[in-house]
Amino acid sequence: MTSVERDALAVLQPPFAGPTAPSWLLRLLEEGLTGVGLFGSNIESPEQLAALTAALREARPEVLIATDEEGGDVTRLDAQTGSAYPGNHALGAVDDPDLTRAVAAAIGSRLAACGVNVDWAPCADVNSDPRNPVIGVRSFGDDPALVARHTAAYVEGLQSAGVAACVKHFPGHGDTHVDSHLALPRVDVTLDQLRRRDLVPFEAAIAAGTRCVMSAHILLPALDPAHPATLSPAALAGLLRAPAEQGGLGFDGLIYTDAIEMKAISDTHGLAGGCVLAIAAGADALCVGGEPCDEEQVLYLRDALVAAVREGRLSEERLHDAAERVRALGAWAAAARATASRPQPPTDIGLQAARRALRVIPGTAPFRPLTTPPYVAALTPGVTMAVGRRTPWGLEPALNQLLPGTRGGCYGPHDVDAPGGGAGATAARILADAGERPVVAVVRDAHRHPWMQRILAALLQARPATAVVEMGVPHGKPAGAPYLATHGAARVCGQAAAEALTGR
Repeated sequence: MTSVERDALAVLQPPFAGPTAPSWLLRLLEEGLTGVGLFGSNIESPEQLAALTAALREARPEVLIATDEEGGDVTRLDAQTGSAYPGNHALGAVDDPDLTRAVAAAIGSRLAACGVNVDWAPCADVNSDPRNPVIGVRSFGDDPALVARHTAAYVEGLQSAGVAACVKHFPGHGDTHVDSHLALPRVDVTLDQLRRRDLVPFEAAIAAGTRCVMSAHILLPALDPAHPATLSPAALAGLLRAPAEQGGLGFDGLIYTDAIEMKAISDTHGLAGGCVLAIAAGADALCVGGEPCDEEQVLYLRDALVAAVREGRLSEERLHDAAERVRALGAWAAAARATASRPQPPTDIGLQAARRALRVIPGTAPFRPLTTPPYVAALTPGVTMAVGRRTPWGLEPALNQLLPGTRGGCYGPHDVDAPGGGAGATAARILADAGERPVVAVVRDAHRHPWMQRILAALLQARPATAVVEMGVPHGKPAGAPYLATHGAARVCGQAAAEALTGR
């Protein structure tokens, strides 16, 4: 294998199928592949994950093993049960950087114990557009200073456990109402606005020593009218890498791309074309995405990068620089695994944080704790690819632990749009399903879903004592109803809400 082929392998970070490493992957690690991305389908238990990562390290001791473990709504360790840690929005609601640092250290310790050494977290996005469909509770909030101090604390906590932080999504995915998994978002702000708002948390993360930054698939015409940030030399080689005296942030660590197969990139440039353009723009490590790769796909992408070098579309020096940065992070991760202190926060730190994040606002009448098993009506929106469709959320399991016999059902936009449906008919169906039980309505980003608002209004008109639990971004409460805001849908957020609803 030539040096260019080894460098091309080195910048690829592919996912793969299943809970064990396929033989082709182990062989490619020995030949020059430097890392992999793990997703929920790769993880069954801590013991299985530790065995998987041990096999990867046996093939390549300095392998990078990365995953999206943000806590909150985006979890891979707890994809089957819901996260044991609240996400960024809950931590921002508490606004205690020491707590954020402790939660991040706990997540890092769990990852390190399982052999994972890169966390694609935290989100440093300032959630300035309430309509944002893909960031929302993944953000610490809409205030740049708050997001900055918690991003820095998260980086410090995570890396204290020997796990590299990867702050995302540069230069900021918060001012969008388009999901880049599905299309290319456009952010029409001036460079001055970008610096005063979206770049502030990234500057704090770099000052805190983050090892990695992940690019966003967003178009900022004021910065580069032709290319999304992942493919933009102005964004990566310029704004992110350039020293301060040249107007940049001076970041010298590893630049990951967001998943290249996302439609914001692949629909225009294709998977291979996106890989070539991203490395040429200044990215170092290519996150190939959430769909598993096989050997043929990995070699196809390797060969596309090699061909781009031979044809003059990608310089050999740029590819080699990217590969060396990836290898350097692998060396850091191997050393950190041997020397990190791995602090041990309290085992219930996640639940403690979720309890502190919970906000309870009484309704028109005083709120009375539930004493009999309720009916939980979950008004269920679709979820993004980042969250995943299999991760459970809601209140019914947690309430059933405290009030055995709790029942529930899910209702969605199809109930409103169905023949003979409508908000009033759906509310009537909920009440019929509930019978004499008290009703708890659970919503997620109700402000973004008119169908949800209509059902809630009809339900509260028919039964004003219905408690409303918002497990997304709280943005306006229904008039009169008892209202609980969890600031996220992690399992522990549901547990905290259930405790409050029952007076426990």
